[in-house]
Amino acid sequence: MICAGWSGVFAVEKSPDAFATLRHNLVDGHELSGKMRFDWPTGVLDVGPHDIREIASLPTLAGLRQKVDLVIGGPPCQGFSFLGKRSNKDPRNELFKEYLKVVDKLKPKFVLMENVRGIDVPFPPKNGTSSRPKSYAARIKAALGQHGYVVEQGIIRATDFGVPQYRPRYFTFGIRAELLTPTLESARFFERLSAHRATFLSERDLGATPITVSQAISDLRTAHDRLIDNSEPGVPSGFKRVAYQRPRTKYQELMHRDAEDRPMNGAMDSMRLANHRCKTVERFREIQQNCEAGVQLSRKARLCFTHPTRKSSLTLLSGEKPSHTITTLPDDLIHYSEPRIHTVREYARLQSFPDWFQFRGKYTTGGARRAFECPRYSQVGNAVPPLVAEAIGECLIEMLNEFSSK
Repeated sequence: MICAGWSGVFAVEKSPDAFATLRHNLVDGHELSGKMRFDWPTGVLDVGPHDIREIASLPTLAGLRQKVDLVIGGPPCQGFSFLGKRSNKDPRNELFKEYLKVVDKLKPKFVLMENVRGIDVPFPPKNGTSSRPKSYAARIKAALGQHGYVVEQGIIRATDFGVPQYRPRYFTFGIRAELLTPTLESARFFERLSAHRATFLSERDLGATPITVSQAISDLRTAHDRLIDNSEPGVPSGFKRVAYQRPRTKYQELMHRDAEDRPMNGAMDSMRLANHRCKTVERFREIQQNCEAGVQLSRKARLCFTHPTRKSSLTLLSGEKPSHTITTLPDDLIHYSEPRIHTVREYARLQSFPDWFQFRGKYTTGGARRAFECPRYSQVGNAVPPLVAEAIGECLIEMLNEFSSK
């Protein structure tokens, strides 16, 4: 968003690892991102990781009332996602109420919320009740209406804005009711965004045809370049990385733009290759030789290989199509042409993170630690694709200029 004409004020992120990445790139790291950075308000909020519940109760937040034009949020999706347990008892489902408290204190002109499509699907009725409950999306819409906003909701697909990934996400947009006129009952956000799409893609020389996996990451293949020791500061030794040479497609050129001018001199971070066991490599090769690319493996298929796996989700990507939705688990997706999982940098490319963007924290986590740690793969998988955010930001800045002049 802040590369689309917006100035960042502050951001709320609970995870220390994810906040370290945000801070490195967009708070302290102005040498990385140029003018794209947050200008943290002194005396209002310390620069560091915070829980949204803490922010919502800050009395100092009222000092920014009506000085913030846009509040963006993404409540946790785990309780709504069909890829997980989808539990109506997940306490994180109710965190949207804390977001609304922040909105009520700041009273921005616009609000925007992002989540998975499952947020618009009601949970089954509780035992002993016959009425079907409202979806959380409907509850959020009603609550924003009570806070003085006119609300629109809909699906935005990442592939429509140059992201090489199928990633439909559910967005809620609200505009303060007093900004509308009697003849304009809504801001027509989704209609405006759709109309902006052609210009957005043309300015980036991406074209209207969806970007494929190979167009996104073929320049990061081990087959192209020699391997060298991975020597990132703070990262364990014993891993290899590709000695990167050059972009090979227009999308890769767009992602690599400005990377050579950054402190790493084009040597992108998060390029560490996995050290797979021999039987894992053999399994991946067997899948590549026998399974249809771009289709999630069935349970029967996962168990019939020489080295079977009980993973519930496993997909061999197709190099000729956009990627399946990136998750927080690196072994959900297999590389389209090499018997391995993807690097964090390849995941970042499939999400449309520019190559100059650097990640902080450990690479992976597991077990009980997944409940409170947010390693690099999770940071990428949880993100809104930057190209989608940029397209939305450009659309909203035009809307802000239009409605502020009324």
